[in-house]
Amino acid sequence: MNFREDNDRMEPLTLFSQSSLTDIVLLLLIFFLLTSSFVTNFGIKVDIPKAETGAQTESQMITVAVTKDGEFFVNGELTSSGMLASALREAKSDQGQNTLVLRADKEAIIDNAVRVMNIAKALELKIVMATEQASR
Repeated sequence: MNFREDNDRMEPLTLFSQSSLTDIVLLLLIFFLLTSSFVTNFGIKVDIPKAETGAQTESQMITVAVTKDGEFFVNGELTSSGMLASALREAKSDQGQNTLVLRADKEAIIDNAVRVMNIAKALELKIVMATEQASR
């Protein structure tokens, strides 16, 4: 029993409404934008009081700088290569520290840095090589 006439054939839907889909996409976009802006804070923020006067603290480590010209600086004082061992021994006994920070220029001769490391090892000092973080 067909109550339709032949000219009332149902045509397929050619127009698709995307309004509901765009609403969902907009809601998801808002959700992800809001949740991505939350930043977790690691650590506890403390407001440190300021002192009117203060005592200077002594250096915690022995520092040796090697320049590209072959100069040695022990705790900021120029030292010749022949007096390097005695300057490091004196700095160790004065400060009582067992850590040496080596700051060598990137264009310095490797042999100069190795000389400092050999003397530090003979004096039983821990060696820390100071470097900068490379930029990407």
